[in-house]
Amino acid sequence: MNDKVVDLDTAISLVQPGDAIHIVTNHSRWTAAARHLVRHWWGNDPEFTLVMLSLSSLGTLFFKGQLVKKVITGYSGDVFPNFSPNPWFGDAYLRGDVEVEHWSFLTFLQRLEAAARGLPALVTGSLVDSSMADNDGFAYVDSPFGGKVGLLAPYAPDIALLHAPVADRHGNVALNAPSLEGVWGALAARRGAIVTVEKIVDDIRPWSHLVQIPAHQVAALVEAPMGAHPGGLFTRDTPVEPYGEDLDFWSDVAAISRSDDFDHWIDEWVLAPANQDEYLSKLGQKRITALRAKADPDSWKADAQANPPDLEAPIGSWERAAVYGARHLASQVVVHGADAVLAGAGVANLATWLGVRLAREQGTDVALTAELGLWDYEPTPADPFVFNHRSFPTATMLTDSDRVLGLLVGSPQTTLLACLGAAQIDVNGNINSTLIPDKAFLVGSGGGNDVASRADSIVVVATLTPRRTLSEVPYITSPGKHVHSFATDLGIFEKDEHDRFELTHIAPGDGSIQERITTIEQLCGWELSVAKDLKELAPPHASEIEALRTWDPQGRFLRPDAS
Repeated sequence: MNDKVVDLDTAISLVQPGDAIHIVTNHSRWTAAARHLVRHWWGNDPEFTLVMLSLSSLGTLFFKGQLVKKVITGYSGDVFPNFSPNPWFGDAYLRGDVEVEHWSFLTFLQRLEAAARGLPALVTGSLVDSSMADNDGFAYVDSPFGGKVGLLAPYAPDIALLHAPVADRHGNVALNAPSLEGVWGALAARRGAIVTVEKIVDDIRPWSHLVQIPAHQVAALVEAPMGAHPGGLFTRDTPVEPYGEDLDFWSDVAAISRSDDFDHWIDEWVLAPANQDEYLSKLGQKRITALRAKADPDSWKADAQANPPDLEAPIGSWERAAVYGARHLASQVVVHGADAVLAGAGVANLATWLGVRLAREQGTDVALTAELGLWDYEPTPADPFVFNHRSFPTATMLTDSDRVLGLLVGSPQTTLLACLGAAQIDVNGNINSTLIPDKAFLVGSGGGNDVASRADSIVVVATLTPRRTLSEVPYITSPGKHVHSFATDLGIFEKDEHDRFELTHIAPGDGSIQERITTIEQLCGWELSVAKDLKELAPPHASEIEALRTWDPQGRFLRPDAS
């Protein structure tokens, strides 16, 4: 068999102008090959199509360098220090400088799967009743077996880039779950995959149970230690030392991409390092050692000690929303006899963690799951992110989005609830996290559409503001059919017999109940309907606030109220 091992320069020379380049997003979310691609083509206007499930802050490099004419994605925004829009993406999309196709996470990977399998289409349960149903690659058609079915057209990129722990010299590549989108894009790529790995071995057979990409589909193989940085790498059962996420690096990129120092940062971190050795020298051994230590499943203890929760600070609006949402979610787990609850992003994630804890205290065995590919896992203190690698070893199943979003969510054999956030939500529970036409680009669907389309019941958690609540959202990212509750800092809304939200629970606070209803009416963007048997919520308990602040002691999601 051919020896596929080359250096980064040789590997990236396989990319051609006009290529559709798929950067595979697994639990590490980056590859040294992507950085080197930017360096190689900087300033040359190659008119790439960037195919990337989640762009994250480093995706801005392709926009800043004017390397892309089109993007196919499920999420365009920052992930660290919190999930938020990034102006490099939004401004380019709104101006029309870069064409964009928005997909949900599941449908993004299902199109790649269809191409990899050589199928003319793949069935999906997502997108119906959303604005993405208008995408050219989706059709909702009559089934010869009765009813209607959603179909996705296949999509094959020209070349794929990804990072993995280990491969042999021929290009047989072993990867660890959780793997988010999996390897469908690498298997579908017309000219194969450029793969960076931590270690190249002579014989891959001791790890054959982890091999997911066969040698014939690998165009080039590069040994690049720490090649997922600033992402981390979970390497259980491989001959490779793991490392954790570099949250400080991700946060720095998000901040500096908005500053006048972005050009200098790019020169220093992207254009100057000629190879991975120079990049690691720039990173420094002290930082590398710290990141490797962070991969220890018990390393959260040091983080928790360094960041104790402030239990004396006033309770904020986001914390109240999270507590009320968690309690309501726990009650729904009991009512539905739910097998699992899927955690959304940000505060919804924290509300899910607390809700699952409360439901278990009531005697349920409900499992906690996440679209990344985690099933029945436990969060660790001092890290509120779903990409927290310390939680991976706690899971009873490590898998991918295909299995979580495409099988367990919506399965007749699994009762699954979910807790989601919302940039905008309307009176029928439709969620917009994508676009305010001609005004602002938000971030996109992520897995939200897939969950909203198929979960048994959904609780949305957010603060109540006029900008968030509308009579009708201008873009439907996630349809409201299964959104049955909306928990806020001031009260809980539930669907009435007309499938519209009405206020069923009101939070404690200053003034009479009627005065508090008036406040809610002023903040609510739709005509307020109040249930006849309106109930008053109990105030947040100290133990609930302690749990939330223990998970998020730095307030990355639990932002304090503006003074």
